Amino acid sequence: MKKIYIQSLILTLVSTSIFAQTKMTKKADKLYDRFEFVDAAEEYAKIVEKGNGDAYVYSRLAESFYNIFNTEEAEKWYAKALETSEDPEMVYKYSQMLKANGKYDQSNEWMNKFVSMRPGDIRAVAYRDNPDYLPKILEKGKKFNIQNLTFNTEYSDFGGAVNGNDLYFTSARNTGRKTYGWNEEPYLDIFFLSMNEDESYNSAFMLDEDINTKYHEGIVSFTSDGRTMYFSRESFSEDQYEKDPESKNKFSVLQLFRAKRMGSAWGNVEQLSISSDSYSVKNPSISPNGRTLYFASDMPGGFGQFDIYKVSVDLNGTLGTPENLGQKINTEAQEMFPFISDNYTLYFSSNGPLGLGGLDVYHTREVDGKYAPVRNIGIPINSAADDFAFTLNEETEKGFVSSNRYGGKGSDDIYAIRKLQPLCDVLITGTVTDAKTGNKIVGAAATLYDNQDNSIVSKTTDENGKVEYIIECQENSNLEVVMEGYESNRVEISGSSEEEISVNIALNPIEKIIVEDRIVLNPIYFDFDRSNITAQAAFELDKLVQLMDKYPELVVNATSHTDSRGNDTYNRRLSDRRAQTTVQYIISKGIEGSRVSGEGLGESQPIYDCGSKCSEEEHQMNRRSEFIIVSGGPNSQ
Repeated sequence: MKKIYIQSLILTLVSTSIFAQTKMTKKADKLYDRFEFVDAAEEYAKIVEKGNGDAYVYSRLAESFYNIFNTEEAEKWYAKALETSEDPEMVYKYSQMLKANGKYDQSNEWMNKFVSMRPGDIRAVAYRDNPDYLPKILEKGKKFNIQNLTFNTEYSDFGGAVNGNDLYFTSARNTGRKTYGWNEEPYLDIFFLSMNEDESYNSAFMLDEDINTKYHEGIVSFTSDGRTMYFSRESFSEDQYEKDPESKNKFSVLQLFRAKRMGSAWGNVEQLSISSDSYSVKNPSISPNGRTLYFASDMPGGFGQFDIYKVSVDLNGTLGTPENLGQKINTEAQEMFPFISDNYTLYFSSNGPLGLGGLDVYHTREVDGKYAPVRNIGIPINSAADDFAFTLNEETEKGFVSSNRYGGKGSDDIYAIRKLQPLCDVLITGTVTDAKTGNKIVGAAATLYDNQDNSIVSKTTDENGKVEYIIECQENSNLEVVMEGYESNRVEISGSSEEEISVNIALNPIEKIIVEDRIVLNPIYFDFDRSNITAQAAFELDKLVQLMDKYPELVVNATSHTDSRGNDTYNRRLSDRRAQTTVQYIISKGIEGSRVSGEGLGESQPIYDCGSKCSEEEHQMNRRSEFIIVSGGPNSQ
């Protein structure tokens, strides 16, 4: 293992020296070799400004910024260097900088390139085994079982709305109907069949002519009492259509209707006020309380071809004004087949977000007036084909989905589904306070990280010192809070299935990190045989920078220590590089170089004096930096 890391370090040094150094870069190279990365970067930048940049200069700029953890600049210059270089180590670092800047897809692209260049590298192996980005769609496949139903035909069968013991669906199986030119199948009608306790199904029957016409009827939705049915119907039935003056072709739209249960039949059919003769409204889904109707429409003002809307329904059945669900739900493509379940989870189909192909089923939930991130429900619900008309009884965890996937009986089939694992989101409410006074802190920067330490989103605390985030349940996360005048804090949030989690984050005044003649930070660890500043180290060093900004007379000496692996001479040199890198990071944040110095002490002052018998954790504790106050600070006033 030690040999691998040493080889990696050598390759890192070689990667910035494979191009010839010139007289022009002599000054910058000297600064770089002294680990004065801030000044080195300035000198290399001057060379670029004069039009003399090349792969060597760009790579040195990138490495300078990499070592002081300036991820945006490092990303910029790695990209420039890689225009003419194929160095694997540079490819890897560029991938890491992209990831640090939240560009996960691009990061994965470059990691894949790195894997192809160095398939045996331990980092490549680790990436292949567990890529650090959000779980792939395919990993969600275990959440459902799915089964093709016996009553499907060779024609299109889709939908699945349960009313009592009856299942209602839409089908083109009525061969007595005229065929439709789109797919040469008969026009669609609404059918129902009764379900048995053993989950078998009886023969299907078509609803009468009060519901079904000679044109298309679509899927249905029932109020919770089973007395009202919403459904869609083609406008030809109302003698409403548009006619092309040249071709003479007639074009219909889809409209929404409502029917009432009249004994054992359906009647009293009325067209809903939101219907139009110039655009379609379709795919109704009525909320459990009967007060909100969800539907799809291509009405003007939407974001894409079809969007999902909702409209209020008062106690008398009067509809309000349709409301577009917004860009968190709707894309430039098609969002259709909304289904609002009995716990108010919204399921729908779309071909807009990244999916497996065709229409995929997605889900989200509105919590405190905010929609959670839309998520692909995964396989086996979704396939490479169109998957739609998803319904689910959240209590029994049974439902239906329709699909034209390979292996079905007809052009569209209905599948029974059973949920195996929960689908949920969690609202995290963080409250930031002053640890000394208990007062709420307004304007603090709060960043949420996932369990791979990728930044998810950053927000600012409101007038009540609060921030809110919505994440998937059972996902561990970390909340990091930074505020001027206070010691930054980071808390771990364990994954949960609760709908809401409250987290309190108390910040100490920045002076609390001073203990006698030392500035006490959480341990700043370095990876084995490395000297570059990590994300964890940058978080801690920013506390020191904040303190030095507040007290301009404060002067600090940084000491760096190694573990006992390697010989004394090598370890002292390594610790000196780490000390200088630490100093350079502090200077890069605007602190005068005269106020901070660094010293490498090698392995001479271990915390754990265990020699070759140290555990990996003990070795890491010995690899550290410490900060001694030389002069200035609050205690000197």
